[in-house]
Amino acid sequence: MKLLHLYLLIIAITLVSCGSNKHTDSEKLYNTTWELEYISGSRIAFNGLYPDKKPKIKFDKTTGKVTGNNSCNGYSADYTLENNNISFGAPGPTTMMFCGSGEQQFLKIIKQINTFSFNDNGKLNLLLDDVAMMRFKKVEN
Repeated sequence: MKLLHLYLLIIAITLVSCGSNKHTDSEKLYNTTWELEYISGSRIAFNGLYPDKKPKIKFDKTTGKVTGNNSCNGYSADYTLENNNISFGAPGPTTMMFCGSGEQQFLKIIKQINTFSFNDNGKLNLLLDDVAMMRFKKVEN
């Protein structure tokens, strides 16, 4: 009987610690600016999509909004976060300069994102199910 109690205690501790990792992961989103270094789905090379300026994103925990630029125009959008599931709302008012197809690619892909993860190097992956669609690195604010 004592062995059963010990076994149940170990399972409970494991479940609690696994659940807390998800919360810890979401905390890594905040207080930094993330710069895009990879995007899926384009036939144009990454540096061709973003020759002058790479898209950036910053998460605001208090307002539930992301802000940044999509390589050319500034944007903001609501986001919803639950554990490692994430979704982005439609971007709010932006400036209206046209700067090539990179901007449209960024906006198209971010609407498809439904989860996120961090790799061993601390980079942020935005995923569609299990497929990495975008990867961001930390940059100075």
